[in-house]
Amino acid sequence: MAHQKSQPADWSVFLAGFPSEKTAIQYGANRTIFSEGEPANSVFYLRKGKVDLGVTSKHGKAAILAHVGPGEFFGEGCLAGQRLRIATATTMTHCKLVRIAKPLMARLLHEQHGFSELFLTHLLSRNIRSKVDLVDQLFNSTQKRLARTLLLLAHFGKESRAESVHPRINQEDLARMVGISRLRISNFMKKFKKLGYVDYTGSGGLTVRSGLLSVILHD
Repeated sequence: MAHQKSQPADWSVFLAGFPSEKTAIQYGANRTIFSEGEPANSVFYLRKGKVDLGVTSKHGKAAILAHVGPGEFFGEGCLAGQRLRIATATTMTHCKLVRIAKPLMARLLHEQHGFSELFLTHLLSRNIRSKVDLVDQLFNSTQKRLARTLLLLAHFGKESRAESVHPRINQEDLARMVGISRLRISNFMKKFKKLGYVDYTGSGGLTVRSGLLSVILHD
């Protein structure tokens, strides 16, 4: 019997019974959802769009910590005693979110065992992804790190898609994500484009093709 792919969790089912304790929000692209140093008093669930979690040093150097996609939570540090936000959440595209007050989230985790089990699985998956990101940063070449970042942005491997278009991603964004200069990003992207691994659309979007995987699989 063929293995059946498990369906993603429908968090909306759990949240539907609490209309007065959560808030549906929409943001355009390049908008700040919350900033470093603000009170951490809620968790966000991303229904549609893409969000970056980043930090900025005292000297103005910026870095991207994580990318959040549809069906994921962020801002959950408040549940572990975090009083202030330690990162800034910025929309990369038009986003639809649900803001869940900390007391409601805590109650759901305590009373809804199905919800708490799924949420724990979600956090463990993110933790694993963070460790893979750290290994990638420490041991892989900058070219491989860029290739992996592009494939992740394109959600390569999900729903058997071999190619995807990511809207409004620019080289400055990629430089912050990978942790190298914009000039080096430009050189790598020219190389990837020449090899047919990436291409740009007329609307400013970026097409990522499955052939880019060969950069990661081979030295």
